[in-house]
Amino acid sequence: MSAPLLRLDALTRAFGGLVALNGVSFAVAQGDIVGLIGPNGSGKTTALNLVSGALAPDAGRVLLEGRDVGGLAAHRIARLGIARTFQLVRVLPGMSAGENVLAGLAFGRDAAWGGTAQARVESLLARVGLAGKALVPADALTYIDQKRLELARALALSPRLLLLDEWLAGLNPTELQEGISLIRSLREEGHSILMVEHVMDAIRSLCGRCVVMNAGRVIAEGPPAEVLAEREVIRAYLGDEDA
Repeated sequence: MSAPLLRLDALTRAFGGLVALNGVSFAVAQGDIVGLIGPNGSGKTTALNLVSGALAPDAGRVLLEGRDVGGLAAHRIARLGIARTFQLVRVLPGMSAGENVLAGLAFGRDAAWGGTAQARVESLLARVGLAGKALVPADALTYIDQKRLELARALALSPRLLLLDEWLAGLNPTELQEGISLIRSLREEGHSILMVEHVMDAIRSLCGRCVVMNAGRVIAEGPPAEVLAEREVIRAYLGDEDA
């Protein structure tokens, strides 16, 4: 049996006396969308930070197709095929939308410059619903369009694994359905996705499997309908196992 695309193996990270991740293990197979869910402060974003290279683990391993990438610099992990969006949108505000995507193209697995890169910029912007906006300053875009731009920049890295940190948060109902459709289409194109999300309709609609965290530990894992009905999961979210 081939190794999963991503495996977290007993991953641990502390900040002083606070243990943010405590022996976290789970996997993402090629072509899967896996939801990483749990109450605020449960360690979800810390897990993404360790996978993407923003942080180094204190113990455990981050395995990308069997290779331990834990602790590598973020730019090296990006070149190996892991890209991400952020909980708080991070566009490059002094640059246009097109230049933001060009920055991703310059640092990805299939780095591109010049005319070749420019053609890909237009294609990537159109892919996320920003056709014709290459020259618009990034900080002049609406909130949803900045989210789209951040996703286009991540896709410019030609990722094997895409990390989405609450990418659907803050969207109105129409935008949410558009966002869900966009993520679904990425899976249909073969992208593998690990998504941190609080929008349970999106988790149920998109994810074949979800991992539930609480207080730095994995407390449940499996199909969303089954996992969200478990008493420990309900207790973690609502504080009452009979809720």
